[in-house]
Amino acid sequence: MKLKIFILAAAVALSSLSLTACSSSNEAEQDTTEAEEEAAETDEENTELSEEEIEYYMAIRTYGLPQLEEPEQGETIAVINTNYGTITVRFFEELAPLAVENFLGLAGEGYYDGVIFHRVINNFMIQGGDPTGTGMGGESYFGEDFGLEITPALRHFRGALAMANSGTENSNGSQFYIVQNPDIGDDAKETFTNYLDMQDEEIEEGTGIYLSDIYPTEVLNEYIENGGYPYLDGSYTVFGQVIEGMEVVDKIAAVETDDSDKPLEDVVIKSVSLSEYGL
Repeated sequence: MKLKIFILAAAVALSSLSLTACSSSNEAEQDTTEAEEEAAETDEENTELSEEEIEYYMAIRTYGLPQLEEPEQGETIAVINTNYGTITVRFFEELAPLAVENFLGLAGEGYYDGVIFHRVINNFMIQGGDPTGTGMGGESYFGEDFGLEITPALRHFRGALAMANSGTENSNGSQFYIVQNPDIGDDAKETFTNYLDMQDEEIEEGTGIYLSDIYPTEVLNEYIENGGYPYLDGSYTVFGQVIEGMEVVDKIAAVETDDSDKPLEDVVIKSVSLSEYGL
């Protein structure tokens, strides 16, 4: 079970109605009893999580929420120098090692130099990393596309750096995006505010996994207060976070675009330089 599935399941549970039927026949009653017993056995089996699922749900307990923590001295950072200003990002190699190696490797080779942000949607994100400038190109540092690295410990907060892909499981290449949205909207805020009062509730009885393991108070407050795009959680790999230059991201997000969300005037990545934080 992944985060997005849990969100949908919760929404269905809150809005669904119970449908029942009655029968006067003993045979029907027996069939109903057997069906109920089978359903109960299935429910019991469903509470037995695999090691992979347990590891997924325990990620925040294990790793915390590194996006909300201060960078450590000596940590690798990248300065993305654009014709609108500079954007500084940090990385989370322990949680998304392939995506981080991919970005740093490409940046170190100058792959992103001169590449444009080809897709820009205000109050959503800015996307770049395709040398063709079409959104259809680009190649990973490994020479072939690679898979998702998804964890509840990394989220689509405002300023999150994530891998763009074609929507299939193993389609991460060179393209990336930065979440710009400053406001998640009233509906999401209402849902997340309700979640603040549900921290001790199990997401499914008997699993020992609580709402606080997926939506701890820190995550909810960050989304409510600072924005982001929680609807993408569980679908794309977050591997970094902007630590300086969100005003530049906002400036880029506000440029005029055509019907394909491509800026009318090029927004160019002049260079990406790698260094160590605080040094």
